[in-house]
Amino acid sequence: MTDTAALTDTTTASEFNVEIWLDENWNPDIQVGEWWALLASAALAQPTLPPPHGRGWSRARASDLAQAMVARGALGPPAGIGMMLAAPTLLAHGSPELIGQYVPQILNGQHGWCQLFSEPGAGSDLAGLQTRAERDGDEWIISGQKVWTSMGQWADYGILIARTDPDAPKHRGITYFAFPMRQDGVEVRPLREMTGRALFNEVFIDEARVPHDHVIGDVGDGWRVANTTLMFERNSIGGENVAAPSAALAGTIAGHLKRPAGSFGGQTPALGGGMVGPGRVKQLIQFARDTGSIDDPTIRQDLIRLHTLLQITGWHVSRMKSGSAATGSEGNLMKLRNSDITRLAREVGCRILGAGAMLTGPDSPTGGAIQELTVFSPAPAIYGGSDQVQRNIIGERGLGLPKEPGPDRNTPFSELPKNG
Repeated sequence: MTDTAALTDTTTASEFNVEIWLDENWNPDIQVGEWWALLASAALAQPTLPPPHGRGWSRARASDLAQAMVARGALGPPAGIGMMLAAPTLLAHGSPELIGQYVPQILNGQHGWCQLFSEPGAGSDLAGLQTRAERDGDEWIISGQKVWTSMGQWADYGILIARTDPDAPKHRGITYFAFPMRQDGVEVRPLREMTGRALFNEVFIDEARVPHDHVIGDVGDGWRVANTTLMFERNSIGGENVAAPSAALAGTIAGHLKRPAGSFGGQTPALGGGMVGPGRVKQLIQFARDTGSIDDPTIRQDLIRLHTLLQITGWHVSRMKSGSAATGSEGNLMKLRNSDITRLAREVGCRILGAGAMLTGPDSPTGGAIQELTVFSPAPAIYGGSDQVQRNIIGERGLGLPKEPGPDRNTPFSELPKNG
């Protein structure tokens, strides 16, 4: 196999050929954990990260890698909350010790992560969260309830925000933790969705413990760190993430690490079949050709519109990475566009299938792919901050419009009215 240590040297980045590397290293019989370790050691698990964790590649070059992996049927890198949110947040705000402890294990898939933000009474008003953390020597004792926790049933760790000072204003009394999920006092209850999957969960936390050195950022500064996470989330949902798909789950709980990497070919990723990207557009075009609906000018027009919106998203991401973004709300704009893209893909897909769109299951038209997209489609307009929240942020932060009326921001959280 290739000397992967040599490949992490950025001085040879221009000479590195992903096609050769994949031909020398990909083997469908290799275990998932071993394959992911190879990707991580070659800085290819998330090549857009800066060295030594990534290669500092552009989105376009990372896309080339993804396409080369798909062409060979190679399993994509670890997906999910760890790669999308935990790793970049740790790199931005974590101590060197936390980065060294957790980021490599995210990149090689040894640890699965979840996001413990939303609560039953703190969704759109996330800063109104009531999960509490109390200091006990070198540990914090955490109690509360979280909800809509994606992939929580398979998570070894979670990124968690909790209230550590109820007498501070609500945005200032929050602290951000790297939270061990596999301990007494943590109960995860999956929530079944319309798709038949259970991507989301409720998490009940009763006096669970976290070491003090697992605080990410400073005590009481968790809202600022959380906004970094939310930025990464909106950018990723909006289309920034570029990686080959993976149906294998990271971490020790799902039991995928020792399975052959090639055994996941053709399976739907854990995030479900609702993602819309260039591959989905190609799929829709082929369905339209197969059914003869490609001759319908309105369907052709909508397929072109869908392709155009995805192309604009790619340009939008490039503008963000070039530092020339104008409003400071680029991620929010991309997330809003993603909601439009998902709805448009649903609508044109159902029109292509006609009455067949009402049938589900592997024997239905398209194997149920468009049907699953249809029932999944309301979700992107809700998770990661609803479309309405995104519009508020764009208006207030991007356009400088007046904020919605409410209590003074300096009011202690303990004095604020609570949701009934």
